[in-house]
Amino acid sequence: MDERQLRILRELGELGSVSAVAEALHVTPSAISQQLRLLQRSIPVPLTERAGRRVVLTDAGQALARAAVEVESALARARHTVADFAEQPDGDVSLAAFHSAASAFFPLLLRDLTGPGRPRLALADEDVAQDRFPALTRDYDLVLAHRLDHSAPWPRGVTAGTLLREPLDVALPAGHPLAALAVLLPQDVAEQPWITVHDGFPLMSTIEAIGSVANRRLGIAHRVNDFAVAAEIVAAGGGLALMPRWTARAHQDLVLRPLGAVHARRHIDVLHRPERTARRAVRTVLAALHRAAAEIQGRDPQPDDPA
Repeated sequence: MDERQLRILRELGELGSVSAVAEALHVTPSAISQQLRLLQRSIPVPLTERAGRRVVLTDAGQALARAAVEVESALARARHTVADFAEQPDGDVSLAAFHSAASAFFPLLLRDLTGPGRPRLALADEDVAQDRFPALTRDYDLVLAHRLDHSAPWPRGVTAGTLLREPLDVALPAGHPLAALAVLLPQDVAEQPWITVHDGFPLMSTIEAIGSVANRRLGIAHRVNDFAVAAEIVAAGGGLALMPRWTARAHQDLVLRPLGAVHARRHIDVLHRPERTARRAVRTVLAALHRAAAEIQGRDPQPDDPA
């Protein structure tokens, strides 16, 4: 039995005929009769009987109709409970982000969403290969993920919105000879040792593009996913690295130079399953993420990369 069938039984007990029930529920009498037959299959005693030309409830049918009132009341209370939960402004919201996005966005969110009646954040770092970000939406309400401009879009099972389209610059020691150039070309940097991410992470395709334009394979000296660690290696003279312009922490011993002739830019996207935004608290955090993105970009109004 289901809720619709129980409602039909209840209406039949109150209205007294199949045609009256059909008119009240805006369906055909045959549809009402079909639902009553389906309900009868799950009940071992007759629920209806003929009274002249009308179909009426038996004693068992009347008993079940009375129970249907309790069922509808319980379901109504459940719906109101769910609605109240969905509209709670201070509900729990889980958010995962890869390391550089976490460093840039998490402090801004915590400041923005502090106080009574605000969502309760549960923050986590998840630095995974690009193709593994969508799966994280099973465990978190919102996921900050990154991909390059020319990468394949996220799968249709998740909703994605772009927070930043962030240029990737070349990081080099402040005293490096190439620091005197305003823009670096692939030919300028191709013979330098490089610190880059592990395979499967988006920046690798930009490294490969630099080598392709320079017509040589770049020499990768170190594999480091954490930009803060990579920055220390660059500062110590261990090589060059690609750094995001807005979300990487500034380092006093490094300079960033835009990269020409290669489209070097990444998306920072927020991913979630469509049903997550039915909750008001999740929508509040999502709006705060967009405000944080505007603040992050606004800190450094440099022109976009010249690729």
